[in-house]
Parts: sequence; structure tokens; C-alpha cells
Amino acid sequence: MWVYEKTLQYPVNLKCRDLRMAKVIMTQLGGPNGELAAALRYLQQRYTMPTGKSKGLLTDIGTEELAHVEIISSMIYQLTDGATPEELKAAGMDTNYAQFGHGIQPTDSNGVPFTTAYINVFSDPVTDLHENMAAEQKALATYYQLINLTDDPDIKDVLSFLGQREITHYQRFGEALMDVYDFTECKKIF
Repeated sequence: MWVYEKTLQYPVNLKCRDLRMAKVIMTQLGGPNGELAAALRYLQQRYTMPTGKSKGLLTDIGTEELAHVEIISSMIYQLTDGATPEELKAAGMDTNYAQFGHGIQPTDSNGVPFTTAYINVFSDPVTDLHENMAAEQKALATYYQLINLTDDPDIKDVLSFLGQREITHYQRFGEALMDVYDFTECKKIF
């Protein structure tokens, strides 16, 4: 069903440790508007889409969101690489360290664990696609806000790429919505 290439969708080569940025970027890993929530939402919603085109789109974008989980995780690991327990504590990442060592668990930037409550699957294709468009806009706003929190060009570069993908996904969901509307209108013609 998928071909997995063992490379990141976009390169992550961060040169400087920045625990403060790692902590706020965590929201895009396990927060309500993050990549993990989007991936699971889209991959679950595809089952109730009425057309092959809309099902395929949700599969494609859901899979790409998993690639974004890899990118965000790579960023966090690179930004925290070699950090001491004292540095993690100073950055407010001590609770993660206490429970998981240097492993990064999907949480938001406040340490609230990922929950499936973030995944909205309504079973009405129109409602789900509108939800997805809103989710992409919220993720884009989060990427802009993260960009505003750093001066590091390498971090900005990766966050800008991810933000651009949110715009593309928003547009594709709009196209899928039109496809679903066309399909439902077609069914009313006798």
C-alpha cells in the first residue's frame, strides 16, 4: 500500500542545541493541532468518504502527516541532543526526562500527553473535510507562531516547509470537498 523511503521528507540538520525551542515544537508532535493528531484523524476519516478520490486523498495526506511526525521528532531530538538533566530541568523538560529519559513522548509544549480526543471522525464527509481544513489552518498558525519564536535559520527553514505543506493540504481538502459535493448532487439527478 505504501512505499517507505528511509529518508525524511525534508532534511533536518539543526546545528545548535535549543531546549526552549524543542519544548515549544513539542506541540506539533503531540498537541491538539499537531502532526500526530492530523495523521490519525485523516487515516480514520478515509473509511467514510464516498468517492475513491476523496478516500485516496485522505490516505495520501494522512501518510504524509506521518512523515511530518518524523520531521518534528527529528527536530526535537537534534535540539535536545546531549542535554544534561540540569539543562532539561532549566528548560522545563524535566518531567519528560524523569519519566522517559531522553526519549521524547508525544505531548504538547506544556507536557500534556497526546490523547485520541484530538481525533475528530464524524462520519459525514462534508463535516470531516471542513474539520480538516480548519485543522490545517490551525497547524499553519502554529507554525507561524513557532517561526516567530526563533532566530535560527535552520529551524525556520524546516518550519516554513511544514507550514507550506499545511497550505497545500488545505487546498487539497477544498478540492475533495468539491468532489464530495459533486458526488452528492449527482445522486439527486433522476
